[in-house]
Amino acid sequence: MSFDLWVLLVEQGWGFALLRGATVTLAVGLLGMLAGVIVAVPLALLRWRRLPLFSQAVDGYSILVRGVPGLLVIYLLFFGSIEWVQRLATAFGYQNSADSAYPFVIGVVAIAAISCAYSIEVFRGALEAVPVGLLEAAKSLALPRYVTFFHVTLPIALRLALGGLNNVWQMTIKDTSLVSVVGMQELMRSAAIAAGITRSPLLFYCAAAGMFFALTAISQALFSHTERFFNRGFSRG
Repeated sequence: MSFDLWVLLVEQGWGFALLRGATVTLAVGLLGMLAGVIVAVPLALLRWRRLPLFSQAVDGYSILVRGVPGLLVIYLLFFGSIEWVQRLATAFGYQNSADSAYPFVIGVVAIAAISCAYSIEVFRGALEAVPVGLLEAAKSLALPRYVTFFHVTLPIALRLALGGLNNVWQMTIKDTSLVSVVGMQELMRSAAIAAGITRSPLLFYCAAAGMFFALTAISQALFSHTERFFNRGFSRG
């Protein structure tokens, strides 16, 4: 049995294929999460400030994306844009490059759109959870509004948002398995290809599950360490 595993995973190269897939999964997850958070912060501020029209637009986007399956978001983005992207690439002579790179790009954009929708709610909740007493203390010191925001409100809100962002990241790294439907060979697609060719589905799907578990476990440990670091000096109550 161990010899068969060695042959499948090492000599036939399927273990390295899974590692390459895991690398793609991690890259898509990290890039998508980073882009989603960068966009979510200003959108959450708009919603938190309750600016007319802008707040409703952000709320509508968040509800819409969170209300439909992630797979549907990927399908809509991919099939809704692939035709004009191919036309544009053909016009500039980059047809082959577009065909190979576009699944990765649309995967990152789709994951970013999904993580952004959830991150908006995380940041909005964190902003609303900033203790009013701290804001009143800043006001009593006659601090300008921008100083209060950048030195009091925003740092505390980011600290409070870490737990929620951990949940969003855990969801994001697992949602990357959905982008295989657009032809990108991430971890789950690599496992599916290996399972189909070798006819050992249990082995490769268990290996994929173990890799996903390892990614989420390491992420959990990193987030827990980060939370403890930024919670220094704050009461747990």
